[in-house]
Amino acid sequence: MDFEKIKKINGIHLYLDINLEKYTTIKLANTGNIAVCSHLDSLLELIKYLKSINYTYHLVGWGANQVLHNTKDKLFIKLNFDYDKDLLSEPRDEYILPASISLNTLTSHALKFGLSGWEVFTGIPASLGGAICMNAGTALGEIGDLIKSVEILGQDGDVYTHVCSKGSFGYRENHFLKPGEIIIGAKITHNGLDEQIKLKIKEYLEYRKNTQPLTTKNCGSVFKNYSSEVRAGTTIDRLGLKEFGFDHLRVSSKHANFIENLGGASSEEFNELVECLKIDIERYTGLKFELEVKVY
Repeated sequence: MDFEKIKKINGIHLYLDINLEKYTTIKLANTGNIAVCSHLDSLLELIKYLKSINYTYHLVGWGANQVLHNTKDKLFIKLNFDYDKDLLSEPRDEYILPASISLNTLTSHALKFGLSGWEVFTGIPASLGGAICMNAGTALGEIGDLIKSVEILGQDGDVYTHVCSKGSFGYRENHFLKPGEIIIGAKITHNGLDEQIKLKIKEYLEYRKNTQPLTTKNCGSVFKNYSSEVRAGTTIDRLGLKEFGFDHLRVSSKHANFIENLGGASSEEFNELVECLKIDIERYTGLKFELEVKVY
């Protein structure tokens, strides 16, 4: 890997052998290399070079629902694309936005103008691209229902558009992104303007604050729900595993499907705690819960 070559790419900020904890919401200590791309041309040139030397890369987005574990011989990439702020100065029928824009920014826009449908991603600490990748959602719905099309940097290095259909998304997943492809932007719509949405968002934010550990270091939901009736958090709670963990890591006392980093925890500890939970869940319920958090 020629890091000097990457440093010379216009629009790339390269950070070598740094603690990557600030690039994920759970903030597990781990050392690695990360490149921050400020525009599409810099990303295109970087990916072209990485592919030419067959070097592994991974996009971190805002780092929600991610644990960075195997960081050796891998380059992490974060997008920080600029966009025209005037796009959010008034309500529109559709918005074409970069993948790096935060859902918090979009929620603020929905609050201001009452965009129906955008309440479904209330309180999710993610970028638009990351949310689309995992079809993020809440009890109010999923973001996939709002996405009209997705701009993707394909495996061949060309940009193409995926026009979304009913089959584009599943529960906490997409069905169109191939390994190595990167979401660079999307067209998102809404369900009309409704003044009641402002109240709905505020009420749901309050609900999340009261029922989830929003102020701690965590990665969001660890397990996918087994079904709408058999939920991961409820199952773990019934097994008496709230606050179960190690010195630096524990199951949240507020919501049992969250694991909290109390400070100084490692990805190895996270994986060990998750395995312990899997064993106890299967032993006592016979069920195997799939991970919602992605471990890389």
